[in-house]
Amino acid sequence: MSLDANLNVLWSRALLEELVRGGARHAVVCPGSRSSALALACAHTPGLRVWSVIDERSAGFFALGMAKQSRQPVVLVATSGSAGAHFFPAVIEAAMAQVPLIILTADRPLELQGWGAPQTVPQARFYGDFARMFADVGMPEASSPAIAHLRATAARAVSTACRAPRGAVQLNVPFREPLAPIAQDFGAEKLTALAREGRTDAPLTLIAQSSRAPDAAALEDVRTRIAATGRGVIVCGPRDEDDGFAEAITALSLATGYPVLAEATSQARYGGGPLTVSLYDALLRHEPFARGHTPELVLRFGGGLTPKSPQQWLDTSGADITVFSDEGALYDPAHRATRVLEGNAVLACRALTKGLSRGPGRWAQDFVNAERVARNALEQALGEQPDVLTEPRLAREVVAALPANALFFVSSSMPIRAVDAFAHGGGVPLRVLANRGANGIDGIVSSAAGMAAAAGRPAVLLSGDLALLHDVGGLVSAARARVPLTVVVVNNDGGGIFSFLPLAQVAKPDEFEALFGTPHGVDLSHAAALAGARFERPTTPAALRAAVRTGLEGGLHLVEVVVDRATNVDAHRHLFARMAAALGEGPWA
Repeated sequence: MSLDANLNVLWSRALLEELVRGGARHAVVCPGSRSSALALACAHTPGLRVWSVIDERSAGFFALGMAKQSRQPVVLVATSGSAGAHFFPAVIEAAMAQVPLIILTADRPLELQGWGAPQTVPQARFYGDFARMFADVGMPEASSPAIAHLRATAARAVSTACRAPRGAVQLNVPFREPLAPIAQDFGAEKLTALAREGRTDAPLTLIAQSSRAPDAAALEDVRTRIAATGRGVIVCGPRDEDDGFAEAITALSLATGYPVLAEATSQARYGGGPLTVSLYDALLRHEPFARGHTPELVLRFGGGLTPKSPQQWLDTSGADITVFSDEGALYDPAHRATRVLEGNAVLACRALTKGLSRGPGRWAQDFVNAERVARNALEQALGEQPDVLTEPRLAREVVAALPANALFFVSSSMPIRAVDAFAHGGGVPLRVLANRGANGIDGIVSSAAGMAAAAGRPAVLLSGDLALLHDVGGLVSAARARVPLTVVVVNNDGGGIFSFLPLAQVAKPDEFEALFGTPHGVDLSHAAALAGARFERPTTPAALRAAVRTGLEGGLHLVEVVVDRATNVDAHRHLFARMAAALGEGPWA
């Protein structure tokens, strides 16, 4: 029997065809009865790869990771009731980080709403202001105008998800019985060819995106300011695009003579140019250097910075700050920016580079030389305990074990801070992603699995133990999808980041430990066994590197590194102190 012999499936096929023609290439489908027509349409729509994930919360972040890596919209399918509500955390992250998702929530028909029918809740605008668009596509109807409207709505939805600011869209899709693809006589022969098949080589309604080129006059104003200002810096926060950003930033830095302060997830640190500075947090914590190198002009790319010291340094500098916004998002909580330029950052860099030829001078060299001093001090301090794995050391070792162009996902909380502060860059390019939109620890394993799935090659995740336990189902999702993923988990038996906060000094020790330290005592080897992952527990830097390299050969791996939470704060402070002592009072030429 042809699937189109059933109205629900024909309706769903038309919907999915338009999403694929608009750019969707992956669909993450959660099990359910009311959504069965959508699931079958996903499976039978050419050009769409289907991933089955049991848990909606994990599925949401799996799709998010896929979309972050691929930069393409990913379809999410849920049945009716509370199922779609479990996508909400991923929708929030998608909104904050500008990641395109297309959510299809199957629903009960109107006559079952409000009268206690099972798996029936109000699903309209499930995600509130966090969704870029909501539409209820209505009940399947065997009429050419209705199906044409469905196709056009789908085309509009995928376009909305992909234009600035990117994010999630929700299409609510109600169905009546029969939900199985049972043959029906619904007058399919009366439908027009346009309704049945759409425009086979394009969306039914092609919505052309507006230009992403930055405003030429505004760019000329910035170029004039660069030409007149020698004390400038380029600051790169989190940015997901894989579009030659490192090369464009390198060219801009060499043309302006400005150092590049590059966060780990900026796509500009690893494989960056000669003026790229990774250990900028240590430099700007050092008061003599920070005071002597206050910038007059700041070119700001990407999202919000992870460490506080650099952001405070920028906010109090009094500098003329230009924010380059790829997706229309604003990252200026202290309201210090003079101007915001919307448009593609790579195009902006290329345009600014033309006509500038200052080249590196003493100003930029000070940053580069100071970082070299700090890096040598860091390596010397770590070398004094060659077989000890502290949290800063293991972050450095994981990055050092990665080959060129490796995929690396980093959890929020302490892992991203350790990588940013101690895993300096070099000549090896890496693709580094993190969920820095809302900065949460939820869905981290699933997001990393989605990254690996979209790329079709192994990825490495550095996670904290609480983040792993928060998303242990993500290991099951990775196993079911046969995703090649290595999860390196820092197990300090609790929430290590709280020990860095003033709260740790004023709370009663027993209350602090119970409410914030939150020791769990879980043997993480059981989590590996649950998902059928290979488990290792390295105790030395060399063994950790070997475990990461083995994981990159394929399969699902859980690598647990046990560290002492009580001494972690001291380990961080010791390394920052060693770098500060080496920096001294300068000069840094």
